[in-house]
This record gives sequence, C-alpha cells and structure tokens, in this order.
Amino acid sequence: MKDLFAEIRGAIMSTIVIAVVCCGIYPLVVFGIAQAAFHDKANGSLIVDKDGAVRGSKLLGQGFTAEKYFHPRPSSAGNGYDAANSSGSNLGPTSQKLNDAIKDRVATYRTENGLKESDPVPADAVTASGSGLDPHISMRNAELQIPRVASARGLNGDKVRALVAQFTDSADLGILGEPGVNVLPLNLALDRASNQRR
Repeated sequence: MKDLFAEIRGAIMSTIVIAVVCCGIYPLVVFGIAQAAFHDKANGSLIVDKDGAVRGSKLLGQGFTAEKYFHPRPSSAGNGYDAANSSGSNLGPTSQKLNDAIKDRVATYRTENGLKESDPVPADAVTASGSGLDPHISMRNAELQIPRVASARGLNGDKVRALVAQFTDSADLGILGEPGVNVLPLNLALDRASNQRR
C-alpha cells in the first residue's frame, strides 16, 4: 500500500511541476522574448495613425470599394474581412456558384478599371484567399488599378506608382512566393498624399 501511495504522490508532483513549467514559466519566457525582440509583430503588426488610433493590421485585409482606393482580394470571411470568422468559401472548381461569382467579379473588375473584354484579369482580383483576410494583392493587380486610383484622386500616375512600390513586400526570404502589395497601408498613404495636396 505504501508503494501505491508513493506512486500516486510522485504522479501528482510530476503533474504539478509540468503544469507550472509548461503553463506558467514557458509562456512567460516566450512572451517576454517576443515583447523584447519583436514588439511590433508580437502585438499584431498594428497600423496606428498620428493621433494614436488603430487603423488596422498589416497582416489583415480590409474591404475597400470606393474608386479612389486600391481594392483588395475578395473575401469570404463572414460578411467579408471578418477577422473573427476567417474562412474561404469552401466552393470547389466544379461549383456553378463559384464560377458565376468569378464571372461577375471579372466583369466588374474590367468595368472599374477600364479594361477591354479581351484583357486578362489577375486571379487574385477575382478569387478569395483561403483565410479571406489576405492583406496583399499581386503586382499585376495593383498595376491595373493605378490609372483608376490616380484619376479618382487627381494624382499623377507616377506618384501612385511610387507609393505602390513603397508598399510592396518582397518574397519571403527573397525566394518564397511572389512580391505582394499591402493594400491597407497603401490606401492610408494615398489618403495622406491627397490631404497634402489640399
């Protein structure tokens, strides 16, 4: 019987020690390192304006539909760009609903950006990402939107193109994926540029 109680006591003590280390000490150490070494990223890569108001995150897309803004990828997250409901549409390549939605998006994109019926449309302009919250658009997508945005804001196309280049993130580690344009900080910079002209 003493051996049984000794085993139980050992199991309980081991559980307590592991709980303290794994649920207390380890998370605190990781939190401390993250705050010290990667403060901005550890806190959500937030975009804060000059008044201290949080405008969003560099990591999450937001919906923009006005012609003076660059438009992000379509979103199927909740009612669109809902970070609490991140998801794709779950529609497969044989889905008629998906095919109809893409056809409508292609037609809308061509109309908004003054493209001809035969002009190709970038895939990221008409398909949602897996999360529905992708903050980036492709370089080609941004390039096709520059004339519309520049015209709507009364800005020089070269000025808008320079801002696009400024907010283009390179491929991860220089080789993984393609460069992408981060839409939210780009649109915020466009607002600042437009305000400076007034």
